[in-house]
Amino acid sequence: MLRFFLHYGIHFLLPIAVGFFFFKENRTRIILIMLAAILIDIDHLLATPIFDPDRCSINFHPLHTYWAMGGYLIFLFIKPLRIIGIGLLIHMLADWVDCYLVAI
Repeated sequence: MLRFFLHYGIHFLLPIAVGFFFFKENRTRIILIMLAAILIDIDHLLATPIFDPDRCSINFHPLHTYWAMGGYLIFLFIKPLRIIGIGLLIHMLADWVDCYLVAI
């Protein structure tokens, strides 16, 4: 149960908190953009089975690889992509926490 709350709490509550506390202008728009980062899970459709609760997404799905994360990190330095980059990195953090909790 802890795993579920941590994983989905980071996916949904952390982008809301970051948007609320760090972005005063266009707060709602920024929160929605960061929450839209969950769409990166479209790459789960390439896996068989599509959903496996005990599979670690990190470095398994194409958009969850370390190479992709490097690209998301670069987004932080490109102003028009910064909010998307933050959302994607928060998503990777949520998936990393999930992987950690699966392993222990």
